[in-house]
Amino acid sequence: MLDIKLVRENPDKIKSALLARQLPNELSKIDELLALDQRRRALVSQSDSLKAKRNKVSDDIARLKRNKENADALIAEMKIVSDDIAALDAELRDLEAKQEELLLHLPNLLHESVPLGKDASENVVCKEVLRHQRDFDFKPKNHLELGKALDILDFERGAKITGAGFPVYKGKGATLERALINFMLDTHLAKGYEEIFPPFFVNRESLRGTGQFPKFIGQVYRASYEGQETYEADTVGRLFAIPTAEVPVTNLHRDEILKGSQLPIKYVAYSACFRSEAGSYGKDVRGFLRVHQFNKVELVKFATPETSYDELESLVADAESILVALGLPYRVVLLCSGDIGANAAKCYDLEVWSPAEQRFLEVSSCSNFEDFQARRANIRFKRDEKSKPEFVHTLNGSGLATSRLMVALLENYQTKDGKIIVPEVLRPYARFDAIG
Repeated sequence: MLDIKLVRENPDKIKSALLARQLPNELSKIDELLALDQRRRALVSQSDSLKAKRNKVSDDIARLKRNKENADALIAEMKIVSDDIAALDAELRDLEAKQEELLLHLPNLLHESVPLGKDASENVVCKEVLRHQRDFDFKPKNHLELGKALDILDFERGAKITGAGFPVYKGKGATLERALINFMLDTHLAKGYEEIFPPFFVNRESLRGTGQFPKFIGQVYRASYEGQETYEADTVGRLFAIPTAEVPVTNLHRDEILKGSQLPIKYVAYSACFRSEAGSYGKDVRGFLRVHQFNKVELVKFATPETSYDELESLVADAESILVALGLPYRVVLLCSGDIGANAAKCYDLEVWSPAEQRFLEVSSCSNFEDFQARRANIRFKRDEKSKPEFVHTLNGSGLATSRLMVALLENYQTKDGKIIVPEVLRPYARFDAIG
């Protein structure tokens, strides 16, 4: 969430950021926000003046009563003043709620290094590591064909027991998935991350804290409860399936003041992730290309403002190290202003090569949110005992998501006779060298 003071003092800067994000329809919200803020500050001034008057006259009333003098006129006057204060405060609460609602829907400001662009076609490729890209002397099968032939993936039964987009891993496919998760966790633990195993359901406040609510309320699964069978507007008291471990892990420190000496804090967490992907019909829907449930190892950092961009670069390197260890061709892409997520100030995507699809598939997004999430979740730190609290900078990145990573593994490591060679780093975890 943006600081209202920042919006008040830099409206043109905020509007320029909205235009860079290809959000011209959002410009009117800035003018509405400024009007609300101006009215709110005027009401605060009026209310404060009346409260100061009430305090002074209350002292006069007390003095008159001590002196056995009549204070009825002043008491009657203060009754009117108190009613006026109550009315002003009620209007203030309404204005502040409207102001917060507008602020919660505004995206983050962009870092100056984010390239301008209208959409994903103008993202910038920072690095390509293609030394492991194979020249097949046969037509490579896609992950669906391989999964079915080897009986390690079953999307049909997943659709039967739950619905489309909920895969079933079988036999060595399930073992390989577990091997991937454990390998990634161990790799990041060795780099100094602390492991968290979070809940897979969170409350409304947690989703608000990381920026999913209220803007992306339509993209989460909601848990019903006894006596409530519909999913109408009121979501108070509900639980929600997490779209990413970023949500529970970031909210570990919601409403806390951290010590500066603790920073940076580095967490790694495995979780299942659930996304309804509302509106994503007809595109990338085959197999693992778009699923509603998938597994992911997430990296989350809390850093000081002056170090957060160094921490972003190291976060990208940590996520990259998984692809390097697995021997997969990949690239690192810096997202342009028209493609970057609403919460991020700067974001890199890691994309792995799919031989069957003949394109790169996103397996990680690594973002610096600066104080955008921390302001929503009220996560602060003190540099020392005498310092005033400041908002931390939060960062996160997939390290990695397994669904499209599994696509790349199966397709890049397939053999002509239909087997899958298991990458060497996964063999101690899987305890087999090949599938098939």
